[in-house]
Amino acid sequence: MIVAYPGIQSLDVTGPLEVFAGSSQLIAVTGRRQRGYEVAILSGDGAPLRTSSGLNITPHGRLRDAPSSIDTLIVPGGPGSREALADRALIGWLMSASAKARRTASVCTGAFLLAQAGLLDGRRATTHWSAAAALARIYPRVDVDPEPIFVRDGSIWTSAGVTAGMDLTLALVEQDLDREAALAIARRLVLFLRRPGGQSQFSAALTAQQPAREPLRESLRFVTDNVTEDHSVETMAARAHMSPRHFARAFRAETGVTPARYVERVRLEAARMRLEDSAEPVAAIAASCGFGSAETMRRAFLRALGVAPAEYRRRFQPPDGRSSIGRSKRAA
Repeated sequence: MIVAYPGIQSLDVTGPLEVFAGSSQLIAVTGRRQRGYEVAILSGDGAPLRTSSGLNITPHGRLRDAPSSIDTLIVPGGPGSREALADRALIGWLMSASAKARRTASVCTGAFLLAQAGLLDGRRATTHWSAAAALARIYPRVDVDPEPIFVRDGSIWTSAGVTAGMDLTLALVEQDLDREAALAIARRLVLFLRRPGGQSQFSAALTAQQPAREPLRESLRFVTDNVTEDHSVETMAARAHMSPRHFARAFRAETGVTPARYVERVRLEAARMRLEDSAEPVAAIAASCGFGSAETMRRAFLRALGVAPAEYRRRFQPPDGRSSIGRSKRAA
């Protein structure tokens, strides 16, 4: 069941809805013996409501009409979540319904509603990166992690913004059916393959705020353009004509990350692209992306994404093993 309220992000509703609908269609077509999904969108009064994009949604009914037993409860986010936090009836209903549901999930800032209902107390959770600091400040009992695509803590699932809700829903489908079903649905929706929950919301370029000083901006560009070079603090500082201590402090102050963290993220992005688009051995990719050894790259992948390079490739490479770039050229 998906909870709706005025001002929700439309894709937070329709994204999960399409994934569940695709699952039911897959079951029907393949003759699987699993039950399909019956999805209901319910709101406080059941009346048509306007989403943040201007799209009007007509719920299937009212919250008080919900069945006594709910399998999966999903709470979307959106600008309207701010006003929804003050809706005592909605928050009380979430507390009661979640206690009887098999699992509860939020998309984007829907996490604020779960937190307001006390459902995230003592749990690890995520939300859209731009709202993570506010979630942690307003609800100090929540262990907020701003980086993952989605997080599962027991029966509670939370996800980052917009399309991350589809990744979370695919993970729910994989839990209910199997991995092959989730992959089939992802391909049908042109999502390529399901992203692992631990994958970062950020690219290295987005994570690092653009520094005001040109020497630091040049340092970022040099790392991106030369991933295999020596990017120790001492070497980077020398290129910027600064002392190592001053460079490290200035870099973190102006980008929000340490030099080492930025370098690792750039190398991770380069390695991820090679794993997705080539059949190169992992060791060769590690060397060409500046990791030096396959073991060093493996540790970086586990630390940042929660999966080893080989598993990442298995999840993300096209099913026929060919480069997505090569397939696009042939199809053109």
